[in-house]
Amino acid sequence: MSGTLNKVMLIGHLGDEVKMHYFEGGNCVGRFPLATNETYTNKQTNERVTNTEWHNIVVRNKAAEICEKYLSKGDKIYVEGRIKTRKWQDDKGMDRYSTEIQCTDFTFLTTKNESQGQQTTQASTPPQNDHEIMHDKDDDLPF
Repeated sequence: MSGTLNKVMLIGHLGDEVKMHYFEGGNCVGRFPLATNETYTNKQTNERVTNTEWHNIVVRNKAAEICEKYLSKGDKIYVEGRIKTRKWQDDKGMDRYSTEIQCTDFTFLTTKNESQGQQTTQASTPPQNDHEIMHDKDDDLPF
């Protein structure tokens, strides 16, 4: 394979509200932190350990406006995009780096209220098995 691939797929919870920045000409950028968790059992202490990783998500233009309108802190979302590292200078002139996920696609999974125990609708939950992915109708295929 001679090509390269920069692709990220995340499912996590918003750590804060979407922060918008508007530019001249009508373009805009939305930013929000996304938390993903890794949980395992420590074999020595038999204690359950959870590690949280924070990701800086960046969405642009119409997608940013949709995220601002419908997402709030605690909501669960699927994000697809690519990793991008930005270089900038702080107030003291020191070079700083920020790694972000440039979002190219997203799907709202649940709201904070739904993830806290209220029943979710089937449209907002991912399929649990291959049968749910396929349509629930009889095949008319001859084979």
